[in-house]
Amino acid sequence: MSITIALPPTALRGRLLSFLAAPKGAGDNASYRYIPDGLVVVEAGRITRVGPAAEVLPTLPAGTAVDHYPDELILPGFIDAHLHFPQTQVIASYGAQLLEWLQKYTFVAEQRYADQAFAERQAQWFLAELLGNGTTTAAVYGSVHPESAEAFFSQAEVMGTAMIGGKVMMDRNAPPGLLDTAQSSYDDSKRLLQRWHGKGRQRYAVTPRFAITSTEAQLEAAGALAREFPDAYVQTHIAENLKEIEAVKALFPDSRDYLDVYDKYGLLGPKTLFGHCIHLEERERARMAETGSVAVFCPTSNLFIGSGLFPMRELQRRDPPVRIAAATDVGGGTSYSMLRTLGEGYKVQQLQGTNLSALEAFHLVTAGNAEALGLQDEIGAIAPGRFADLVVLDARATAAMAHRMEAVEADLEEELFILMTLGDDRSIKATYIQGRRMHEREGTRSRSPA
Repeated sequence: MSITIALPPTALRGRLLSFLAAPKGAGDNASYRYIPDGLVVVEAGRITRVGPAAEVLPTLPAGTAVDHYPDELILPGFIDAHLHFPQTQVIASYGAQLLEWLQKYTFVAEQRYADQAFAERQAQWFLAELLGNGTTTAAVYGSVHPESAEAFFSQAEVMGTAMIGGKVMMDRNAPPGLLDTAQSSYDDSKRLLQRWHGKGRQRYAVTPRFAITSTEAQLEAAGALAREFPDAYVQTHIAENLKEIEAVKALFPDSRDYLDVYDKYGLLGPKTLFGHCIHLEERERARMAETGSVAVFCPTSNLFIGSGLFPMRELQRRDPPVRIAAATDVGGGTSYSMLRTLGEGYKVQQLQGTNLSALEAFHLVTAGNAEALGLQDEIGAIAPGRFADLVVLDARATAAMAHRMEAVEADLEEELFILMTLGDDRSIKATYIQGRRMHEREGTRSRSPA
């Protein structure tokens, strides 16, 4: 007979911000709920009540532990829709565009992940770094080695985070130490999927790296997995770099375009995450919209590797629109911080003659990315029933930010814009997973009983 011990509730108090709908631009006050002095009550890892502190505090059991952040913003934890776990030591590698960058840096680094012990150490560091940047859920690429995915999921389970991941499938155009086969990639992926998909908060993504590194046979194997496990994700890359597109057309001369390569094998759909999508043709955009596939915007990576500018507004203005998510894409990207990612995203839009408002930006990396991943009922909002994955943001974390904030008079959107243009990991005062504080900037906590 098992005995269940009911743990007492805990709570966070501070300035609460959560989105109710996608903002239509700056000033869309109806798109969010903001409580200047709010309380989030947590039981068994989930939010049970949210409201003004003056109303909720008197209802809590005596002695309930309350973490109080009177000056900070509390938001749903950030969600990163595309990054590479084996590329943590590739970030900030000099002087190459995509195809050369992969050969010169990435493929060299990823070969080390055949070592299980090494992969486990890296997974611990990687997940701690995400939490230190306020990221509580991510869609993550492993290396070709099953050991990398096993290490990643094992550590995520220990931490209690909701993660999506998969071992990459690569059976050509890479060093021998990074090649699998169509059959072995199917077998390894299926074994990992059966072990981890739906275990606790973990989900599996079938992960052909990109068309250049997979034969037709391997893409067919990926499609077979997607058909066998329709609730699993698919993640890959598309239309990041012009030379990449040329290479794909040469390798797949019978396909109408890059997207058609994946479409032929049944790899499109609402659970498919396509990294980059910078240079899509009109037919590809229409097909992505038709299938509900997700275009993932990776601004720091696109700028650093010189790939191009993501056409966010063009994709959104379609009828129907292309679904969009945002991501760091480390190690092509230059920061684990979603704040810095949003700042660069703003610049990318400026270069195209449009804006990315602070409301749109913070919706994108919380509720927006949750919806893109189909997890909107679990994460992405501060609401009863959702997991208590939360981030506490300090808009005065640096001297420059504090100085700038002196000129802001209780303007929420200005504060958010300062966070996304001047903020980084120093602005993350605390990160909570299922109501447990898993990261804390030193000397920041104020805890008191209710």
